[in-house]
Amino acid sequence: MALDRATGEIVGMSRFHGYDPQRSEVEIGWTFLARSHWGGTYNRELKNLMLSHAFRFVRSVVFLVGPDNVRSQRAVEKIGAVRVGSRPDADGRESIAYRIKSSEFRQPS
Repeated sequence: MALDRATGEIVGMSRFHGYDPQRSEVEIGWTFLARSHWGGTYNRELKNLMLSHAFRFVRSVVFLVGPDNVRSQRAVEKIGAVRVGSRPDADGRESIAYRIKSSEFRQPS
């Protein structure tokens, strides 16, 4: 859950999914933000917190994005994810796969 510190209001959420110990990989996804918080720092902050946590346990993080969801594709590219192909999401829909490796992640200062 993501909170706006100034108001205490819930403004979004995201979660981990699909942990694969053999690949040392986890997915971050199902991120939703209130429209009032689009385009700011909230998505980047949320993802950076989750990436920092994930990289304590895995070597790579995957994001699966719908092929028509250009806004989300750009958002994951902005945080450093690289398009690596496609694969089905948890519901069996073909999605574009993006990945960030721990060795390539730059912890924000």
